[in-house]
Amino acid sequence: MSLAPRAVLVHRTTEYEELLARHGTHGQAEFFLSSRGRSIEEVARRHGRTRQALADVAAAVPLQWRQSRVERADLDRFLFGPEDVVVVVGQDGLVANVAKYLTGQPVVGIDTDPGCNPGVLVRHRPGDAAALFRAAASPGGTTDDLTMVEAVADDTQRLLALNELYLGPPGHQTARYRLGPDADGSPAEPQASSGVLVGTGTGSTGWLRSLWQERGSTLALPGPTDPRLVWFVREAWPSPTTGTSLVAGELRRDQRLRLTVESDRVVVFGDGMEGDALELTWGQTVRLGISATSLRLTA
Repeated sequence: MSLAPRAVLVHRTTEYEELLARHGTHGQAEFFLSSRGRSIEEVARRHGRTRQALADVAAAVPLQWRQSRVERADLDRFLFGPEDVVVVVGQDGLVANVAKYLTGQPVVGIDTDPGCNPGVLVRHRPGDAAALFRAAASPGGTTDDLTMVEAVADDTQRLLALNELYLGPPGHQTARYRLGPDADGSPAEPQASSGVLVGTGTGSTGWLRSLWQERGSTLALPGPTDPRLVWFVREAWPSPTTGTSLVAGELRRDQRLRLTVESDRVVVFGDGMEGDALELTWGQTVRLGISATSLRLTA
């Protein structure tokens, strides 16, 4: 007998809740914001909209389903099951935060603040939740399979990201490494830079795009479902021992980028979550490319 689906509602602590945790009371938080020229009223209204959206989505979960909630800070400790329907209630970035922990479960994005979020990944409103639950649990449900990027280290550490992976020094200063395509006989270039960014089509509207635009790059940025990645080296430093000939490129499904560390410490983190990172040191190698796992986002 198979388990009934479980609706997992993913959310994050609101700004209002963070203020209360820091200052203790509404009045103290109000005084703190007013002393800096801000009003607590809009912060409280956004909190109210988020809490109401969570309540509406929870009420729409079918009665025979199980239900669970997880806050953003606890994602790395939460065990997702194969029968889960993951409902992200919040901002676009929260979808990216949860994507790395999934293995093909359908994801529904609910926008808690329409007009303030781009709505690229949180595409739906709380009132649509009941129909979305039925669609997500249906074998014929329509989803967009969004390409993800992965990093696999030589000690088997693995990290996924929906937008981009950053490899570099933890302080964003200078790291030394060798970079090149992961192919037999292909040369690797010694480099010194503030890091390497490898991103997807979903990430092409954010950090990746800023580098692309700053460089005036002629590379075509991929779309969210395209099986293609784009990568850039940040601030590569030319010297007698380090080069700058390999500073941008693209990766198809059967291609990998190889980086061998020549510094004391290099970190790899995805989608801005620096607290959940791989740590590499002298001589270790990491390979980057398209992940076999994609994000199944309900259309």
